[in-house]
Amino acid sequence: MVSLKLQKRLAASVLKCGRNKVWLDPNEVNDISMANSRHTIRKLAKDGLIIRKPTAIHSRWRTRQRMLAKRKGRHCGLGHRKGTKNARMPEKKLWMRRIRILRNLIRRFRKARKLDKHQYRTLYRQIKGNSFKNKRLLLEHILKEKEKQNRLQKMNAQAEHHRNQKKLKLAKRKEKIAAEEAKFTSAS
Repeated sequence: MVSLKLQKRLAASVLKCGRNKVWLDPNEVNDISMANSRHTIRKLAKDGLIIRKPTAIHSRWRTRQRMLAKRKGRHCGLGHRKGTKNARMPEKKLWMRRIRILRNLIRRFRKARKLDKHQYRTLYRQIKGNSFKNKRLLLEHILKEKEKQNRLQKMNAQAEHHRNQKKLKLAKRKEKIAAEEAKFTSAS
């Protein structure tokens, strides 16, 4: 068996690939062993005695299938987990996400004049203090506060009305008493 080490090296250089990618025709060993220059190697490559092997295909099909399954929630059990819970989904990231959502909501409400600046500030502080777990609870709280405010306004209006009524009654009573006194003084 003739050593074709030189030819393989030259062919790799000419074909611009690694030595393992070079295929030398086993039926034409004698012709190939005579080639000792790049020029002759080029000729042999042109004739098809020396070929650059095709690149091996590294299919991603299995990977894609696995990723599709993972999106459905498969392969994510306790045995597949490496990092801690916090490493896999940081608490800070969750906190930031939640805070941004809640702050955007109250910002929109303030812009739409559903909240005044004082209410906005108190809600902002409560959000920062972790009073609201999610958007739904914050909305419920805002509605409750609004109802409370409306109730207070109604009660204040009623109280004001009662006060005015009392004042009118007192004024009438005083007039009546004054009129009666005037009657007695004129009679005597």
